[in-house]
Amino acid sequence: MKEKAEPVQKLYTRMRLWEFPDEYVIEPTDGSSASSSLSISLVDASMKLSDSIPECSSFRVPKIQMIFGVVGMLKLVAGSYLFVITERKCVGSYLGHPIFKIISLKVLPCVHSVKNSTPEQKKLENEFSRLLKVAERTTGLYFSYDTNLTLSTQRLYDLGNESKMLPLWRQAEPRFLWNSYMLEALIDKKLDPYLLPVVQGRTRMWRRGADREGHVANFVETEQIIQINGFTSSFVQVRGSIPFLWEQIVDLTYKPKFEIVRPEQAPQIAERHFLDLRKMYGSVLAVDLLNKHGGEGRLSDMFSNAMQPIVSEDLRYLHFDFTKICGHVHFERLSFLYDQIADFLVKNGYFLLNEESEKMEQLGVVRTNCIDCLDRTNITQSMIARKILELQFRRIGVFAAEETISSHPKLDRCFRICEYCHFLF
Repeated sequence: MKEKAEPVQKLYTRMRLWEFPDEYVIEPTDGSSASSSLSISLVDASMKLSDSIPECSSFRVPKIQMIFGVVGMLKLVAGSYLFVITERKCVGSYLGHPIFKIISLKVLPCVHSVKNSTPEQKKLENEFSRLLKVAERTTGLYFSYDTNLTLSTQRLYDLGNESKMLPLWRQAEPRFLWNSYMLEALIDKKLDPYLLPVVQGRTRMWRRGADREGHVANFVETEQIIQINGFTSSFVQVRGSIPFLWEQIVDLTYKPKFEIVRPEQAPQIAERHFLDLRKMYGSVLAVDLLNKHGGEGRLSDMFSNAMQPIVSEDLRYLHFDFTKICGHVHFERLSFLYDQIADFLVKNGYFLLNEESEKMEQLGVVRTNCIDCLDRTNITQSMIARKILELQFRRIGVFAAEETISSHPKLDRCFRICEYCHFLF
């Protein structure tokens, strides 16, 4: 017989950081009588909970500041580093819960010494220290103290009651948990009220291609959510780099050449990638926006050839030469693409929940790519999002049968602003 899950202690939202010469002490200031302070030794980076704050003296004067979350800890060659949030900004709400953006991160060294390190270790530590400074400036990081940002609305709704009783970090989708590795040291110590899941929002272009397991670079899940008239509705799209081994070595040319690595493995890697997508999202429609010239053309041909053996009723591949058809300004020609994918979108739908908990589910996903999964992908996903939003509004009763977003200048302008923000973030 299973034990009944106990209610989870809420995450701490405000803490006082005491920086003593020999330890850091993090004191929750939420007002909970059950709150214990977290002490981190600067001798061996060990952690323990305490019900009191160490005494101060003229020889032991701490620096004190407010923090709003513990992001985690990293262990490097010369010691460990603690990541904390020193500034946050509320940027909106998700299903009624406040969402915060990290404005400022601080990296605090613990047990930092390179005295007994080899020259190679010192070199590595210097490089890591430089990267930590970069990490402090990482943008697009978001979190919530109350709800799981790593799951779509549909997956969040489908969580069982027992799963909903788990701490947020245990509910999290590993693919989108930005600080997964950094939380491990705190997880081992069972410090649940301090374990704050962080996600990185916005599109990105850090790497290209895939690994041998089919995990692609620049993989982003985009969700639009509506809450109106007692309805909650959402629609998910994904993007990701072309799913086989390829690279682009940066040189002094305007467009460096693309190199396909181990082309014979492309079909197997693509198959693994799309098998994972089908397990996660159901049916998949892969929309390839590459052009058919030069290096892009070779990549597109390789993608098309890799897809041929695995396409099925639940997995479609469609090439659409965005540059040739739309150029730089004729985005209205994306209607040609929509005509080819409308049947998939209608068949697989979107998530919809009413006040009586009656629901429709999204049964498949469109996966879009160009070279960097940026401009062409953004424009295409915005077109799809707009079409689905109109379908959602008609279903909910906000729009009549033939009504469109363009029929409402203010709504149209608002959507275009959101579309522009899509490019920025």
